[in-house]
Amino acid sequence: MTDLNYHHLRYFREVAKDGNLTRTAERLNVSQSALSTQIRTLEARIGHPLFERRGRQLLLTEIGHITLDYSERIFEAGEELAATWRQASAGRKTVRIGAISTLSRNFQIGFLAPVIGRKDVEIVLRSGSAAVLFDALQSMAVDVVLTTEPPARDVFSSFIAHRVAEQKVLLHGTPHRLRHATLEDMLAKEPVILPTDSSIRTGFDSLITRLGIRPQVAAEVDDMAMIRLLAREDAGLAITPAVVLADELREGLLVTAPFDLDIGEDFYAVTLQRRFPNPVVMDLLDKARQGQSRAGGKSAVAKNDPK
Repeated sequence: MTDLNYHHLRYFREVAKDGNLTRTAERLNVSQSALSTQIRTLEARIGHPLFERRGRQLLLTEIGHITLDYSERIFEAGEELAATWRQASAGRKTVRIGAISTLSRNFQIGFLAPVIGRKDVEIVLRSGSAAVLFDALQSMAVDVVLTTEPPARDVFSSFIAHRVAEQKVLLHGTPHRLRHATLEDMLAKEPVILPTDSSIRTGFDSLITRLGIRPQVAAEVDDMAMIRLLAREDAGLAITPAVVLADELREGLLVTAPFDLDIGEDFYAVTLQRRFPNPVVMDLLDKARQGQSRAGGKSAVAKNDPK
């Protein structure tokens, strides 16, 4: 084979995803016979069958699996090249940030601080679930995803999780709730506001088990912004990194209990392996690492407080 026809390869890739000629033909708005011809032409050129038919289902052969793997890399490289062309031709640089919807807004502002206000940079900020944002990262619809839980790493993963900050998790509340001599007494007598399904919650559950305490739970919340608001309203003690409550702590509305919970939370900026990474993202990652190094492993707290 002297040439590789990308048109044939694209049709093969789409059929491989669906496993059904009829479904793929309807989705691509082409005739089933035309699609079948494209696949047969590609098979003839490479000298191997790509599919085996089982009823109405098309299953990849061994060479089909290999071809799909290479085709994914080929089209990802093409998408990256197109994105690089768009970036080079634009008058301003664009950085597209995905942030998990439950992530602290203060942390997001702190990460973006080096480019906020720059006239040559446009910021596109998108929030959503981890699954949606990592899919967007894989398709290069975003340049980086900010999260506290990095994606699972396996041999096929093309994600890189950069740990850009780490924060101690402490107890924060209105001053009258912190008038206790011991951590055990405080947790036994004061209601707590807990995050759900996170490393913080896992660490807290381990802590109260060790202490033999059954705390009064005022609220279980999956959004750090809501934890902040509940703490302001004096609903209970918030169990969070200080960055979540930066303004309230600075203004004295809330204070931090002087007890070490031995719980920490890491913050990650997840990128995709790319030959031509977005230079703005690389600059943000460098600045975040420098800030973490200066702070002795803890990121600087942002001064802004977006709602």
